[in-house]
Amino acid sequence: MNSTLKTVTTPALEMAFEEGGVRDATTFVLVHGWPDDARTWRAVAARLVGEGYRVLCPYLRGFGPTRFRDSVMRSGQISALGQDVVDFVEALDLRDLVLVGHDWGARAAYVAAVLIPDRLRAMVALSVGYGTNTPDQTLSFDQARQYWYHWYFALERGRQALERDRRDFARRLWRLWSPSWRFTEEEFEATAASFDNPDWVQVTIHSYRHRWGHAPGDPRYDALEQRLATPEKVEVPTLVLHGAEDGATLPETSEGKASFFTNGYRREVLAGVGHFPQRERPQAVVAACLEAARGLRTRL
Repeated sequence: MNSTLKTVTTPALEMAFEEGGVRDATTFVLVHGWPDDARTWRAVAARLVGEGYRVLCPYLRGFGPTRFRDSVMRSGQISALGQDVVDFVEALDLRDLVLVGHDWGARAAYVAAVLIPDRLRAMVALSVGYGTNTPDQTLSFDQARQYWYHWYFALERGRQALERDRRDFARRLWRLWSPSWRFTEEEFEATAASFDNPDWVQVTIHSYRHRWGHAPGDPRYDALEQRLATPEKVEVPTLVLHGAEDGATLPETSEGKASFFTNGYRREVLAGVGHFPQRERPQAVVAACLEAARGLRTRL
C-alpha cells in the first residue's frame, strides 16, 4: 500500500497514522497490538485499498512516531487504549467505518464498540475474545503459563529486562507465539524501530501491571474503568479470528462469547496460524474485513 504518514491531535496524544486509499470511500481503521506496530497491516491494507477502500492505521500510545501531549500519564491501561481509538475516530469525524483490531488493538476496539456504536458499521477482532480485561477474570492453568511475561513484568527485574533489550524480548515472543511462522529479520527490524519510542517501556509495563491490579490507573479514566468492569452488550456486528496455534492468548479464551453480541457475531479459528493472523494469513483477515464491510453472513 502506498501510504502517507499523518498526525492527528487528540486530548491525550499527537497520534500518528498511515493513510491509504480513496478519501471518500468506506473507511477501515486497523489497530495494532503489542509488541507490534502499524506495519503489521501492510499486506491487509494493500488488498483493502486495492478493493477501493480507505485504510487508516494508527500507531498506539508509546509506539513509533505517536507522542503524548504535555504531562499525560504514560498509562497503558485498556480503557486508555480504547479511549484513544474513540478520540482518533472522533478527531477525524469518521462514520460508518469498519474497526479492525489485533491484540491490544482488539481490546481497544471492543471498548470503542461499546462507546461509539453509532459510528461503526462492523468490527473484526483478532486473537482476543471479549470481556477479558479485568484482574479477577478466571484463567486456566494453561493460559496462566502462557502469560508468563505478564507476571515477569510485575517484577522490577522484568522491567529491567525489557528496558535492557527490548528487541530480543519482542523477537522471542514473536517466535513463541507463532511457532509455525517464519518471519524475516528485516520484517522484524522494520517494526522494532517503533519500540524505540521513549515511552514504549513505561506504557508496556504499566499496561500489564494495571491489568492485574499491580499499578494504579490514570484518574482521567476512572469512570470508564468502572463502566468496563462489567462487560456490556456489543451492538456492533463482530467477527473474531483466532489462530489455533496462538501461544499468547489461547483459542479457549475467545470461546463462548456469542451472548455478548446483539447484532451479529461469528468466530473462526484458523488452523496453522499463531498470534499474528494479519501477518501469517493476511488473505483470511482480508476476507473477514470484506465480509464485515458487506454484512456478516451469520446474524444473531
